[in-house]
Amino acid sequence: MTKLIAAAALVLASSAAVPARAQAPAGINGLWDAVIVAGGADVPFRFEIATRGAQAEGFFFEGDRKIGSTSGSFASGALHLDYEFLNTMLEARLVDGQLVGIYQNKRPGSRPQEVRMRRFTTVTSDSSDAPQVAGTWEMRRVQSEVSAPRDTRTWQVFLRQSGAEVAGSILRVDGDTGTLVGGWRGGKLVLSHFAGERPNLFEAEPNSDGTLAVTLNGNAHYLVVRSSEARAKGIPEPPDPSRYTSVKDPTTPLQFAFPEVMTGKTISNTDPQFRGKVVIFAIGGSWCPNCHDEAPFLAELYRDYHARGLEIVGVMFENDPDPKVYRPRVQSFIKRYNLQYPMLYAGTTSPTPTSKTIAEALPQIVNFGAYPTSIYLGRDGRVRSVHAGFASPATGEEHTRLKQELRELTEKLLAESVQSSAPAGRP
Repeated sequence: MTKLIAAAALVLASSAAVPARAQAPAGINGLWDAVIVAGGADVPFRFEIATRGAQAEGFFFEGDRKIGSTSGSFASGALHLDYEFLNTMLEARLVDGQLVGIYQNKRPGSRPQEVRMRRFTTVTSDSSDAPQVAGTWEMRRVQSEVSAPRDTRTWQVFLRQSGAEVAGSILRVDGDTGTLVGGWRGGKLVLSHFAGERPNLFEAEPNSDGTLAVTLNGNAHYLVVRSSEARAKGIPEPPDPSRYTSVKDPTTPLQFAFPEVMTGKTISNTDPQFRGKVVIFAIGGSWCPNCHDEAPFLAELYRDYHARGLEIVGVMFENDPDPKVYRPRVQSFIKRYNLQYPMLYAGTTSPTPTSKTIAEALPQIVNFGAYPTSIYLGRDGRVRSVHAGFASPATGEEHTRLKQELRELTEKLLAESVQSSAPAGRP
């Protein structure tokens, strides 16, 4: 535990040491300018608190969308908030008009992160000379910091701008950062994101050739180039999410047999409910931020196309093999998005003595590398397409384009008969 986190924990534990005037519930309702310490970097985020009596609710923001706590309290200057669907909690104490505390995942062994909050204040900026960065960019780690294969991959950056204010997202093959928000301050572009998960700090300075020198989270450096100029400046194309993952033999039906999360009943590809149906085999996990981004879209597809022959199967790889741990989280995931299709437990993200990993549970899959990954099966059970990751609403037009592409794929598969649904090309 860092000294900062230890100090925050001490504040929480030592209520007797806090002056009486700081403990009085002087009212904490409204917006707060908050910071979470992640990887040594101070990541700013917006937060809102609403209290009624001793009950409290705390809201993160994903862009303009509020993400509220599932339960909470505020009494004697102490704030406690639970986020059941994230398996996290926030604890803070009101000290001299500020909230100081920790944010922590409830999973055993998780380390708390320091959180500080001050009352929200409006920041004015001069937009007359703010560089224009709206559009699509590509970014790559500087060569001197390349130490692993993932450091060689190109990421996409989508930026929107109004005056000096900027919002956007970074899209990797395994998903995106959520909505980065901020703007130009003193010649530097500073964007950040934290909505209960995915803390990110994006700091950019313009280079003389129109590119951006970007630092992520205070320690990783990237060259960011407009997409139209990326190849000329030596940045390779980003991975194609529709070709990143495949299967060993696309002429063989995808085989699966896993227990349903809540009932334990085994559901398999040979069950009558899937015979002659188009199936989306959605691999994810309740811990996975982009799985939360994808779930509303899958619920939408199921609602719109189930009557025409679409089935969806959620296949969860959790980060704990204990049913007492993963079942409540998956149940919360199902409830939050009102998912009507079956949700199966397939294993864990890391090896354990009692669970299987992706490679063991689904040996037909080649080069799995992203949660979520959704596999689209034709009416004959064969793999027709595999899509790695998911571009969330934070990516703007890319999110709209992806949803339309996957809708059109679903409609195409539904229009085929069983006899005509042979695989077409590489999935």
